[in-house]
Formats: sequence, structure tokens, C-alpha cells
Amino acid sequence: MGEHPVVSKTGGALSAEDIAANFDDLHPPLNAEQVSVEASRCLFCHDAPCVTACPTSIDIPKFIRQIATGNLTGSARTILSANIMGGTCARACPTEILCEQKCVLNTGEDNPIEIGALQRHAVDHLMAKNHLHPFARANKSGKTIAIIGAGPAGLACAHALAIKGHTVKIFEARKKPGGLNEYGLAAYKMANDFAAREVEFILGVGGIEIEYDQALGHDIRLEDLRLDFDAVFLGIGLGQPRTLGIEGENLDGVQDALQFIEKIRQADDLMQVETGQNVVVIGGGNTAIDAAIQAKRLGAGHVSLVYRRGRAQMGATQWEQDLAAINGVSIHLWSKPIRIEGKGKGKGKVQSITFESTRLHAGKLVGTGQMHTAPADCVLKAVGQNLVDDTLCALKRDGGKLMVDEAGQTSLPGVFAGGDCIASGEDLTVQAVEDGKVAAAGIHTYLGGQNG
Repeated sequence: MGEHPVVSKTGGALSAEDIAANFDDLHPPLNAEQVSVEASRCLFCHDAPCVTACPTSIDIPKFIRQIATGNLTGSARTILSANIMGGTCARACPTEILCEQKCVLNTGEDNPIEIGALQRHAVDHLMAKNHLHPFARANKSGKTIAIIGAGPAGLACAHALAIKGHTVKIFEARKKPGGLNEYGLAAYKMANDFAAREVEFILGVGGIEIEYDQALGHDIRLEDLRLDFDAVFLGIGLGQPRTLGIEGENLDGVQDALQFIEKIRQADDLMQVETGQNVVVIGGGNTAIDAAIQAKRLGAGHVSLVYRRGRAQMGATQWEQDLAAINGVSIHLWSKPIRIEGKGKGKGKVQSITFESTRLHAGKLVGTGQMHTAPADCVLKAVGQNLVDDTLCALKRDGGKLMVDEAGQTSLPGVFAGGDCIASGEDLTVQAVEDGKVAAAGIHTYLGGQNG
């Protein structure tokens, strides 16, 4: 399958087989020969810049050397010791702007080492082996920690705490664990139910229990958890989609892009996921790209991604932007939505969307007064999310996110946080994992343990 989508041979609607092919693994794993060749290219740099570019500080030269010498299990342990979600990050992490961008081979005429592909090879090898979990728990500490949210930050924190001998209970608002890895990443990045398999692997260390359908502020309260547990970790993400604040936003056919992606990820039959023929995606980040490409791969006739600023300001990486173009997505810049038009009874069905051209004036984005209207029977909003904070009034925040110290502790003693709900870096799985690790170390110290 790869980066180029499968199209109908007849020019009509995509068949079930076409769609299945479009949602197969975007980058199939390397074979043994490819792995050997790629690992042999590594220079095994001292003070390697690729390591400092990784938020979780994986020892990349070490794990590649272990691959090169045939020690795949040891390589996977090196990776997972730093990033327990090394499998997901190998598939979905923007390595092109992190570790691979810093590869010293970029300074010459060579391509960088395919670090992500090598990482996937090692981790997949270990996860496929049916033997004991590679990490063992310490003796039980007698301490219990409540974690709110079974996303990357919560799971990484839980795993690190369990290894220290603590007992962890995760409260998850949804019916499945994994957070955005399960619900919010493009299906072709997480093929073959990998998110669920990775969670099962993480839980295999023991000492971690998950309760589902437990929403903060509805089924559980922070003040109660503080009384019942020795410490609390908040890995709640950003659960409130931002609105456009324009006329017609509530028309039928207008939805949040993450809701659209979730429908795809949770669908038993992709043929039943409706897109429309004229799809307009509003936004410039990776979520917007994921939504646009998947709409196209489901068979939408025309998909446009519209962003209010220029290409240089887009949150999506250049690689993601190029992937959108390869998949037939039209990218329109310097346009902001003004209103969404529709007709019909009730709230009506979307038919078109009107944009105003924009430009920068004295460093500020302003409208030019020039309008243009595009047909649309589906509008997907990918303009970010806000923190659902009505139950967290006691916690200090800055810029709409929770404030934490360098140990991951919030303004309330014993309450820690990590992931997208704090401002620690890019909203990426790899950063959420690092946040979970930092908070776990902070919690362990808070509970009287010695780190190391």
C-alpha cells in the first residue's frame, strides 16, 4: 500500500478491498536484509545528537548496535527502558523532525538512518515473543497511586510506578485504554490493532488495574482520590474541542476532526463510515492532515485542507504535508472560515463554506475582505482542544494548561500531571511518555522512595 492510496480501477466508488488496502500499514516493517543494511550505516556517534533530539532520550546508537550484532531482545529493552511506548512512537512519531533530523549523515549527501523503522523492528520482535515481561516489579511498597486517564502519559506513569513496586489504579473515562493512540491517530499508522496490543504488553508488568467509564467530575472526584490514595496523577489530555465561533457550525455534516478519526478507528466496517464527496478540513496540524487523508482514502471525491496562515506556520510537519499532497488533498492557505451554509429542515445540512482571505499586518493576522465560497457536504474542524478544567479549579494553570514543577507536581501536594494537559513540549505521544516518566519519578520520591 504505502504512501500512495489505492484508487478505483473503474473510476467509481472504492470497493471494500480498495478501502482495506488504503488503511493497511502505511510503512510496512523492514525485512531482515533491510534491517541489516540500515543498522550497518549507523556511525554509532559519541554524544549522538539523535539522542538529545528524542524527548525520552533513547540510547539510539546503543540499540542500533545491538540490532547490528543480532541482539534484538537487548535492543528492545534499551528502547523500552527509556520509552515504554517505543512501538507506537516508531510508527507515529515525527522522526523526520526529531531524531532522524539530527542524524549526522544529514550533513553529507546520505539519507539519515531510518531510526523509527529500526526501533519498530526491535520492539515488534520482543512483543511477538511469548515469554516473561522484560521488566520485573520491585517488592510491593504498600503505596497506592490513582491515575486519571489511560492515555500515553497515564500508562507510562503507571508502568514506571509499577516497576518501583507501587500499586496503581487507572480511572479511564472511555471504554478502551490508549487515549489518542487508540482513538486519535490515523488508522494506517496504527494498523492491526497495535494500540491495544501495546497496552496489553504494558499491563503485563503487573500491579496495574484499569477501571473504565470513570470520568473525572462525574464518576470520580479529585478530592476523593486524594483521600483514598497516596498520590494522584492527572493524564487527562485536552478533552474539549475548540469551536470556530461562526454561523452554521451546528449544521448536520459539521463535526470535530478527532470525532471523525475516532469513527474510523472504532469502525467494524470502514465502508459504513460516511465522508461526503466534498470534504473541507479546517486546520493546519497533524490531526487535520490525518483527517483529510483518511477522508480521501475512504473515497471522498474532493478533499480540501484550509488553513488561516501560511505553510511555514502549519503545525503539520513537511512530511505530513507532502503525504497529503500525494494522497490528492488540496491545501489552501491564508483563508479563515467566516460562515457555513446549509439548507433543509431542523438544523439543516451543510452545503458550502465561505472563507475570507487573510494576510499578516504588523505581525497580526487580518482579513483582506476578499471572500470565496467552496462546496462542502462535510466539514471537519481540526482547530485544537482546550482543557476541561471545571473540576480542577484548585490547580494553578498557565496559558490554558496545568502548571507543574520539574518533578511533574501541580500546585496541590501529591497531585502530579503530564501529557497534553501540561505545557512540557509538543503534543506528541513521545512527549507524553516522558511526562509520565518524570511524574513517576517525582511520585516515587514524594512517597519516600529513592530514585535511580
